[in-house]
Amino acid sequence: MKKTVILLLFAVIILAGCTTRMVDFTIISTKNVDLSRAAEFESGKSRITGEDMAHIIVFIPTGQINIKEAIDNALESVPGAVALLDGVISSKFFYIPYIYGQQSYIVEGTALIDPQLASNSDNSLGEYNVVRLDSNGDLESIEIVTKDVYENYKR
Repeated sequence: MKKTVILLLFAVIILAGCTTRMVDFTIISTKNVDLSRAAEFESGKSRITGEDMAHIIVFIPTGQINIKEAIDNALESVPGAVALLDGVISSKFFYIPYIYGQQSYIVEGTALIDPQLASNSDNSLGEYNVVRLDSNGDLESIEIVTKDVYENYKR
């Protein structure tokens, strides 16, 4: 009985961590946002999360955590995202003395999307592409081609 209680207490101590809610925000961004175009922006359909984490090995941290990196990680997960709406920033920490630990900032919110940037970040292009422009310099078409066809166009 006594061994079971001691093992249970040890497991609780080892598995325990601390998460602290630091701040709630209405809108936050690390990017330059053109607010004159704010009427064009769209709200994302779901909440997104970004995290910046550093490990603690023995007693030495492997890096410095940064809230800006956590926000950037969240924004980069959605094409065209320029800010986060109605969100939370939390700090998370746990440490098993002289063995291992983690510290992190976690940012969660709804993405504010600039449709103009989202359309420019289309990642469906291949490795080799032929882009055709009209006489005004506007995009006419994009064609995904093989390396040989690309080399022929290049010549």
